[in-house]
Amino acid sequence: MTILLGSIYIEFAMNKEQLQKIAVCVERGKIDKKSPHPPDLQGQDGADELTALALKVGILPNEILSHALIEGMKVVGERFRNNEIYLPDVLMSARAMNVAMEHLKPFFTSGNMQYKGRIILGTVAGDLHDIGKKIVGMFFEGGGWEVIDCGVDVSAPQFLQSIEKHAPDAVGMSALLTTTMVNMQDIVKGIKDQYPDIKVIVGGAPVTEDFAGKIGADFYSPDPQGALDQLTGPRS
Repeated sequence: MTILLGSIYIEFAMNKEQLQKIAVCVERGKIDKKSPHPPDLQGQDGADELTALALKVGILPNEILSHALIEGMKVVGERFRNNEIYLPDVLMSARAMNVAMEHLKPFFTSGNMQYKGRIILGTVAGDLHDIGKKIVGMFFEGGGWEVIDCGVDVSAPQFLQSIEKHAPDAVGMSALLTTTMVNMQDIVKGIKDQYPDIKVIVGGAPVTEDFAGKIGADFYSPDPQGALDQLTGPRS
């Protein structure tokens, strides 16, 4: 019995160490072994190799998602919110997260893993800005959500068509211009009229919490981690 418990403890410790290594790769934006970024991790295995190895040694996909990718992106989100890192750092972390997710996606499609939710994202009609929305999508994917990206210049009918097709848990929309954020009101109304139970979250440079309340949105967030936390609750 003592030997068995000792073996279980050793396996647990090794798995935990492997998951922590993946989380660090996501935090630091270490994509794979050949990636030169960050310089102090050059030549070391990245999120790609470490995730493949984790699956090979029997670590469950859900554990990799919850205890490595989500935890890594949580740190990224908090540091970005506190202005400790900047957009290029977030994009590198997102790339590292995405290569790790490629190893996990077959388990989602096979039914061995379940998404935590499904969200439709789009930049509202008249607005062609894409970067902020894409970053929010990366955080949701890292948080275990399925993301349906409708792109830019998305009208109310297009949002509604996507909702009908994909049956999401939530819809997120963004605007970067004061002249286009006013289009959010008609889109939110259209969604709530037909799908009152779907949560709507809005964001973008000119958008405020007061504006979100006036147009009937359920949530507002000025940053991507906050958007994820609004729908799932802050992770401890």
